[in-house]
Amino acid sequence: MSDTDSSTPFSRRRFLTGAAAVAGGAVTAPLLASCDASSGKSGSSGGGTVTLTVMYKSNEMTKDNIADFESKNPGIKIQFVEFDGPRLNAMLTSGNPPDFVRASAVGSANANARGLTTNLDPYLEKSSVLKKDDLLKVNDSFRWDGKKTGQGGYYGICKDWSQDATLWYNKTLFDQAKIAPLSTTEPVTYDQLLDVARKLTVKSGGKTQIYGFGAEWAWNLWAPIAMMIIQQGGDMYSGDLVTTDMTTPAAKRAIQWYVDFGKAGVGPTALDPLPDGADLATFMAKRMAISQDGYWYGGNFASGDGTKMQGDIAMAPAPVMGDKRLSPCYAGWGAMIPAKAKHKDEAWKLMEYFMAGPPAVERAKSGWGLPALKSQLANLPQDLPYQKQAYQTTQAELNHIGLLPDSPYVTIDAWNPVLDKHIASAIKGELTVDAACKAITDDVNKLLKQGKDQIG
Repeated sequence: MSDTDSSTPFSRRRFLTGAAAVAGGAVTAPLLASCDASSGKSGSSGGGTVTLTVMYKSNEMTKDNIADFESKNPGIKIQFVEFDGPRLNAMLTSGNPPDFVRASAVGSANANARGLTTNLDPYLEKSSVLKKDDLLKVNDSFRWDGKKTGQGGYYGICKDWSQDATLWYNKTLFDQAKIAPLSTTEPVTYDQLLDVARKLTVKSGGKTQIYGFGAEWAWNLWAPIAMMIIQQGGDMYSGDLVTTDMTTPAAKRAIQWYVDFGKAGVGPTALDPLPDGADLATFMAKRMAISQDGYWYGGNFASGDGTKMQGDIAMAPAPVMGDKRLSPCYAGWGAMIPAKAKHKDEAWKLMEYFMAGPPAVERAKSGWGLPALKSQLANLPQDLPYQKQAYQTTQAELNHIGLLPDSPYVTIDAWNPVLDKHIASAIKGELTVDAACKAITDDVNKLLKQGKDQIG
């Protein structure tokens, strides 16, 4: 998932700090389908200049992007507001939101259920730039039918993304450990991955010199665990999305794997964290053999100090736990138009420009993430050998994209600390895995009940 520019690469997947920003705060609105684009005033002035309020990140939507858009749309001026989750929640609650807002596809069910977003289908049906049949499947996480995601209208469009469970590894460290490199075409199982990580880990003087495997623990536990459960044919939620059961065999196996990972000491955890909370610096220092990150990770090696590793690195498919191959996106940042936006027509013009125009082409060519449109996949870089290999692996991996479950009654941000707390306790031996799974179930079901009571 590509979520920032190359000056701050390792912050790209930190949606713990905002992936579900619009889902925070007390909720009293009933469950309903979000507003259609044609259901409210679009705010078109019919001749004068329209000021379009945009809340995004300035390292994603740059001043040059804004100037270019305004030059192509002389009747629109952008008032830019730096993305801020709490401020956005306040604006949405007050009924005076921005016109165009940064949003994550995965986790969008909450905002959609609260009626905070606009159904973009009427715009998509008329657009000559953004077409439904050109949207890659990751955009389906923005869809909502009034009860669940994955079907119904589109309530947002992704700007770029990655299949975040894929693996990047250092071939030189494999050679030093006399271990065969990972296949770039066939996935390893999670059990095989842990076994390889044990062999790659180097400890000396009570300290870890080389980590075998980095799971980006500080960024997200919910998404990879959800993926593991689905790969085994299990479910994260009940059919009505109101409860979870993390005591099922599939859930227990996933939690057990993380406990085994933590006890093995082969990678950073909450009990052995990295100073900056991200794998990249350790991986680039050649002190981590494998890092679980999406296609975007390759952007780190195209310039600067990263070029020194171009001959060492390779990308491998997402690992599997069970019989079902699944390689999901953990976030999928893009944009939505709030239901109460004053200038929806103008916001859609920006959507077309930013998601399909020059900024989208530039993002794809940079290699800092996958485009959201099928027609732009050919823009991905293949000049360097490692880029060509990553491109080939990604083309095959796209056949296994699938959606993660999304309940409108609980956020990813709420799941992660619960998982972190009880898995860490199990690693320390304070809880059995069975007890940890029950505690996770109980804690999350309380959150789900609160969310259900708030939304209705």
